[in-house]
Amino acid sequence: MLLKMWLLILAAMVPAAMAAPPHRPIDVPFQNNYVPTWAADHIKYITGGKEVILSLDKWTGTGFQSKSTYLFGHFSMQIKLVPGDSAGTVTAFYLSSQNSEHDEIDFEFLGNRSGQPYILQTNVFSGGKGDREQRIYLWFDPTTEYHSYSVLWNMHQIVFFVDDVPIRVFKNSHDLGVRYPFNQPMKIYSSLWNADDWATRGGLEKTDWSKAPFVAGYKGFHVDGCEASAPNSQCPTLGRRWWDQKEFDDLDGLQWRRLRWVRDKYTIYNYCSDRVRYPVMSPECSRDRDI
Repeated sequence: MLLKMWLLILAAMVPAAMAAPPHRPIDVPFQNNYVPTWAADHIKYITGGKEVILSLDKWTGTGFQSKSTYLFGHFSMQIKLVPGDSAGTVTAFYLSSQNSEHDEIDFEFLGNRSGQPYILQTNVFSGGKGDREQRIYLWFDPTTEYHSYSVLWNMHQIVFFVDDVPIRVFKNSHDLGVRYPFNQPMKIYSSLWNADDWATRGGLEKTDWSKAPFVAGYKGFHVDGCEASAPNSQCPTLGRRWWDQKEFDDLDGLQWRRLRWVRDKYTIYNYCSDRVRYPVMSPECSRDRDI
């Protein structure tokens, strides 16, 4: 345990190396890595499972999860969001451990009234502590075609990508007293569900069930992670996988500029800037260059 803690602190202080874009995922069918979690009859399989359609109606939504748990890796999904009037709905893609002090890495797509932009909310839980919400608008219509959403997670950083554009980074700040997800394997989850008590304008806009069923499409079910549920797993990998190499310890200059572009033009909420909720800024915000 002491060795793990030392490695965690060391990883937080290692100087940055030249970064690189994430590797392209391999196209594999749903059933290779995932199973339905609930309401399996609301999942439709197309082309042998290379594409699945999730459906939400007035009675239930649906979801799926990975067969295995993972500790570090690159986790991606191609998603086409609910079109039209999607107010009240949430389409989610996230990783989560299963205990009281859980770790979690979230993409949540908050539905809209027709003509209004989708909101993408991200969050990071570590040791059961979340409340690190950031919200952005996307620079494209996410309902007309598939786009890639991915998380790169290693000992140094968690990076959220949209079509290989970094939209958020959460650095290992354990040396600043901030817990970092490093020792709790997580499963991958996705779901489509009704959350009209909070999802759209804080719950003011309710789901219009006359527009049901609401559908979202998924493709790209490859998982490139360290499988912690496998026998004799060698997690943490410490340099054995591509996403654990030096060039993925930090973003490079171009990636930081792209992230700044997202923050300047598309960010609508950042917990690091919220002095009402947080009179004292969280220490990781400076390292993540959120301020």
